[in-house]
Amino acid sequence: MQKTTGLLASSLIKLKNLQLTGKLVSEELMLGIHSSKRSGIGIEFEQYRHYAPGDDPKRIDWKLFARTNKHLVRESSTESDRQIRFVIDLSGSMNYAENGVSRLQYAQILLASLAYLGYIQNDQMSLYGLRDGHVETICGTGSGSSAKQAFQKILVGLEKTSAQGSWQSGGLRHAEFQSKRKEQLILVSDLFQAGDEWLSWVRSLAGPHREIVVFQILGDQEADFDLKGFYRFKDLESGREIELDAESAGIRFHASMQTYLDELRNALQIPHVRFIRARLSDPIGMVLKAFLARKKSA
Repeated sequence: MQKTTGLLASSLIKLKNLQLTGKLVSEELMLGIHSSKRSGIGIEFEQYRHYAPGDDPKRIDWKLFARTNKHLVRESSTESDRQIRFVIDLSGSMNYAENGVSRLQYAQILLASLAYLGYIQNDQMSLYGLRDGHVETICGTGSGSSAKQAFQKILVGLEKTSAQGSWQSGGLRHAEFQSKRKEQLILVSDLFQAGDEWLSWVRSLAGPHREIVVFQILGDQEADFDLKGFYRFKDLESGREIELDAESAGIRFHASMQTYLDELRNALQIPHVRFIRARLSDPIGMVLKAFLARKKSA
């Protein structure tokens, strides 16, 4: 059977169930990780290993056994007391789609998978949306809420998200993001900007007490632009349309796009910020594996 780390987002979207997709991706991923306990999400990554003589049978994950027919023991981990804040870009450009998969849908599955990892580690989690220059609290950290309750609320919040409008940050501050408590902020966006609004926002939040992980999601056509013929292009945020000969525009596009991507990557090589670029054609599990394998920036 093909592992979910190899399944494309288009296959996962057909399941139409964020909880199921998040669990499928995350549990397959955990089974394949045997080295470092440090994951980059929460305090310590909880992994599985095969049952060995002397292990307490009570530690066997029987639900996982029912799906895999393997006796797997969940490694003990330290309970996390760090806050994980998931932030999703809800500007109109997140509606961009290729091969039946929109950037918003990809982001939803990616965050659902990360939230499931947070749930099994008992992390404190919350979810925010960025739209029209504002931070929307979709699912805050409620006092007394369990990791399971937070996970369920995040799934409901993700399923209800929609993308529209533009993102223009002018020195924006959000009260909950001013905490001095140790935390991790995970942002999923296309990072397309008119000026340097995304970079300014990330820089304003990064610090010794807050690690920021930025996922930039791009489409293959956005990066490669190998179209030929006349096309009508539409700005998903402003609604403006323009007709162009794609082949003629492609040369200028390639040059400007590559310059922007290179400059963006270089600009995010700053302390307490990790940057991961993915395409809509990349399997979700592969992106998560790359995320977990990378060491925290110094």
